[in-house]
Amino acid sequence: MSINSQTVKKNSVFRGLKGHRETTVFMVIIFLAVVLSIISPYFITSSNLSTTALGLSSDGIIAIGMCIVLLTGGIDLSVGSVMAMSMVITGMLYVDYGLNIWLTAGIALLFSIFCGFISGMLIGKVGLNPMITTLGMMNMTRGVAYVLTRGSPLSLPSVDKNFIFLGAGKFFGVPMFVIVFIILALIFHFLLNNVTTMRKVLYTGSSEKAAKLSGINTSNIKLGVYMTSAALAGIAGILSLSRFKVATPNAGIGTEMRVISACIIGGTSLIGGEGSIFGAVLGVLMLNIINNGLVLLNVSVFWQDLISGAILITAVTVDFLSQKNKAKKRIQKII
Repeated sequence: MSINSQTVKKNSVFRGLKGHRETTVFMVIIFLAVVLSIISPYFITSSNLSTTALGLSSDGIIAIGMCIVLLTGGIDLSVGSVMAMSMVITGMLYVDYGLNIWLTAGIALLFSIFCGFISGMLIGKVGLNPMITTLGMMNMTRGVAYVLTRGSPLSLPSVDKNFIFLGAGKFFGVPMFVIVFIILALIFHFLLNNVTTMRKVLYTGSSEKAAKLSGINTSNIKLGVYMTSAALAGIAGILSLSRFKVATPNAGIGTEMRVISACIIGGTSLIGGEGSIFGAVLGVLMLNIINNGLVLLNVSVFWQDLISGAILITAVTVDFLSQKNKAKKRIQKII
């Protein structure tokens, strides 16, 4: 290969890298970290970094599932409620019925997957609107959590130390909750980029009609992604219970909006077919750094909600304009 061709190749790679949303988000994260470390001496401390990492791990695990759902052009508003239901079922079966904590966690996970199965069947097989369907599921699962606890938090007495270690323990100084999140992110990132079945998720979101014509069973793909999303939300709930040792029926309120925001910020399109697990993880990291910075600067929680909402609207606007620009380019190529 000649020097000129190598230069052209490098330049094209560089241009592509600059165009990726992930690169922009990563640079913003670096900028925010530098600014916050200058403004607040507490930002770089090990305790703050550990707390921030723990705080984002639950949202991060759920964001993985949300990203996969969004890639098909769908949406899952039930994840926060499924998380709470998973916590409550695990805690209730352990406290009220004396079952083994690992068994109760397994049962709660199965219930979570079943909720995803119902949503997936209604959306993929029946053809119902994803937003309305998962909104209904959100209310149902939250209702289950409130009914089982009668609205009161459920504290766990003495629990298996190995179970507590999953959410509150550390491995070589790194919280296990964070390690589980990283492992899940790496697994799904690999699957999405290297396994044919997972690639069909992207094809379904890019053009469901074309995917059907190519022989892809898009109904099964949708069923699978909603079950996966619910399963990850259930895992996040179980790990949160392990961390706090309290099952609260109002846990996860607002989680769906945070993870949707994170996915869109990381480059996942609302219309499907575009995005990555890595981008979703970066989006979660960016939002949590912003929230952590606001806390360190003693900004009112009301301002935090306002800023989070503004970030979501901005991300959706950027995604819309980006998709509109791509559509124009495609039309120009055809002309």
